[in-house]
Amino acid sequence: MKLVDVCAFYAPKGGGVRTYVDRKLKAGAAMGHEVVVIAPGERDHVEERGPNARIIWLKSTVFPLDFNYRYFSDIPALYATLDRENPDFVEASSPWRSASVIAEWPGKAPRALIMHADPLSAYAYRWLDPVAKRDTIDGLFDRYWRHLRKLDQSYDMIVSASPGLSARLTTGGLHRVVTNPMGVDPGVFSPGFRDPALRRGLLERCELPEDATLLLGVGRFAPEKRWPMLVDAVAAAGNSQPVGLVLAGQGRDRKAIERRIGGNPHVRILAPITDRPGLARLMASADALLHGCEAETFCMVAAEACASGLPLIAPDEGGAADQARANNGFIYKSADTAAAAQAIVEYCVGRAAGVTGPRAEIAAPRTMDDHFRELFASYERLITPSRRAA
Repeated sequence: MKLVDVCAFYAPKGGGVRTYVDRKLKAGAAMGHEVVVIAPGERDHVEERGPNARIIWLKSTVFPLDFNYRYFSDIPALYATLDRENPDFVEASSPWRSASVIAEWPGKAPRALIMHADPLSAYAYRWLDPVAKRDTIDGLFDRYWRHLRKLDQSYDMIVSASPGLSARLTTGGLHRVVTNPMGVDPGVFSPGFRDPALRRGLLERCELPEDATLLLGVGRFAPEKRWPMLVDAVAAAGNSQPVGLVLAGQGRDRKAIERRIGGNPHVRILAPITDRPGLARLMASADALLHGCEAETFCMVAAEACASGLPLIAPDEGGAADQARANNGFIYKSADTAAAAQAIVEYCVGRAAGVTGPRAEIAAPRTMDDHFRELFASYERLITPSRRAA
């Protein structure tokens, strides 16, 4: 099978989507498929990623809200690239404009929409939940729901990575939703990478003793991640428990997070970690992952934390919530600072009593290769015999 992924969210400094796509290129080739990613770039060029795997960068315009990303601004060039590649199957990896563009591409290949984003949770619900009910918000954004339902009619599959998102899409009137949870990079994350010296050093940076609780936050410094809320929650929990928080990430909201931290010595921002082994060592050396975003479609960070043996402290909605429930994590009401602080206290008390805490041995996590094996098999079932012959 030749698969072309039109991935508007792929970028050199991207987060979970980049991790996902990079593994897809390797896994596809290993499983006997040819995988081509078309991504918006600074210039036109082709990046070879080994046998049967490459990225075609198309010169595109910078996305004005986040300069790390670009969007496809030359649709004829995109269509010409798809025509030239002549794929057996096509993916679109964004529910925005590029999904409509790929739906309207006149090629005959079947296609799937990968829900790498949940815009309603990331924006509409986050902005309006404090003042309106969900039914009212959905009504205000009915145009977006109509957009999704139209895509549902154009695509052979709408791939969702979490049960929570699948349920909302189905309730919203979509009929071709398939739940296929993602996974972690195989062989990268493990409780065995726990480093007591690293943990002790991080607690010292937080001006806390070795018997304090070390929480870890990982991800982009963006509004939907709610880092300022988590900083406040840790400060509140710190009134009764010795607890510190270290944040690993980068993004446009760093200054806002620094202002919220203020003079709190128990919260520190680490230098960006760019290598996977370094991130795996950091994850295994913390005591729990603290997460604030209720708009995750899967939450790769939560999966990596679980694979590292860490308990999750997560909001009650989104992909992080699904993973916390599946792994006996600590769940609090989304966007509620006091509830997050209470969940942190409950975890700290349980850890001090020896009831909760990092696990040295855990069940083997679902890997990205498991996800891709299932995904590619579902694609192959949709490819017609005549298409295979061609």
